[in-house]
Amino acid sequence: MSSSSPAPLPHVRDAVPADADAIAAIYNHYVTETTITFEEEAIDGDELRRRMAAVHAASLPYLVAELDGRIGGYAYATKWKERVGYRFSAEISVYLAHDLGGRGLGSALYAALLERLRARGVHAVLGGIALPNAASVALHEKFGMVQVAHFRETGRKFGEWIDVGYWERILEPGA
Repeated sequence: MSSSSPAPLPHVRDAVPADADAIAAIYNHYVTETTITFEEEAIDGDELRRRMAAVHAASLPYLVAELDGRIGGYAYATKWKERVGYRFSAEISVYLAHDLGGRGLGSALYAALLERLRARGVHAVLGGIALPNAASVALHEKFGMVQVAHFRETGRKFGEWIDVGYWERILEPGA
């Protein structure tokens, strides 16, 4: 009988400016290799720090998940729209190191992110997904999000048109 130790659990914490280079490295894989993001040029740690500061300035969370001492993913929320009537809605995003999928990092990040948003009084969360992306759809739906929109050929990258879907969840207080 073999005794295998359980897989290590990710540690989720608030992102700090010192994490920016590691976060940029994770993101840049998706920029240069995939249609997951419509950004086309890699970014550096300084740009990531500016983006992180904007999230914090909006009093929204920016989280990282560490696994074996390595930042393996990150998640954050941004304002859904600028008009004051949207102040109780947020758009959420999650990215994982391309070699660390399936280890629970995305779930750990979204669980913590949704709890922090609920605690801040956010009522509706929305997640945009470049389609097809079965893993991202599954993650969003695991957290009770439902598809509310499908925009055809909304983005273009690598010479192809890309559909975008939006998933939404209403956060009930204490739920």
